[in-house]
Amino acid sequence: MSVKADSVRQHVRKSYAEVAEASNDGGCCGEASSCCGVSDDAAINTLISTRLGYSEDDLAKVPDGADMGLGCGNPRAIASLKAGEVVVDLGSGGGFDAFLAAHEVGEGGHVIGIDMTPTMLSKARQNAEKGEFTNVEFRLGEIEFLPIADNTADIIISNCVINLSPHKELVFADAFRVLKPGGRLAISDVVATAEMPEEMKNDPMLHAGCMAGASMIDELEGMMVDAGFEMIRIVPKDESREFIRDWAPGRGVEAYVVSAYIEAVKPGGCCSG
Repeated sequence: MSVKADSVRQHVRKSYAEVAEASNDGGCCGEASSCCGVSDDAAINTLISTRLGYSEDDLAKVPDGADMGLGCGNPRAIASLKAGEVVVDLGSGGGFDAFLAAHEVGEGGHVIGIDMTPTMLSKARQNAEKGEFTNVEFRLGEIEFLPIADNTADIIISNCVINLSPHKELVFADAFRVLKPGGRLAISDVVATAEMPEEMKNDPMLHAGCMAGASMIDELEGMMVDAGFEMIRIVPKDESREFIRDWAPGRGVEAYVVSAYIEAVKPGGCCSG
């Protein structure tokens, strides 16, 4: 791994540790606050999450503190989760999406959340205990090198995390390894629609804030094809520019990035192409 890539990873880890600590304290989340939404006002976090596509019923299903306003969409909207499935959540944070997935897959299913930030992992595990979730576990790890066996997951979900990786090709390659034949990706993430100026690309705050690390759509498609995926579908959501503008007010980032739904299938299952 290059020095620059490791520096990016360490900065992101530090920023999201601050997010977790701020959420625990009910305060502002510092440098990553551009897209983290952490507030001591539950109504504000509810507004943020419903803006991203969650319902108030969703919010009522998770323990207090799990909804931190993180994300850029609702990956479950495209996941079509089924009872009994094994779900892996990349960058699971406080466990919000993992807990919602756990409700859908039921007691016969299993959800594995992966996060590289020990403070966030501790928060998610505490939330699981509070909510008495027996079909969810959280593991410390990096999304490029998942601590999960081959052919484990029916589906991999993720919410605004892959853009943070300096090696997205490794993320997709390891996701492919972990999925069962016929397994699928259901991802909400930020993608670039125009080449971002260098000063923005090199801004640590914009990187930790889910903006500067976004890749162009054709680049993402290429990485997914190289990993072996089929039935690739990337759907940008232009309306997301409205909330992305709020992530870095006055910077104009919304001219370069949007939220998108990303789907793909690992060949070999009964329904693959």
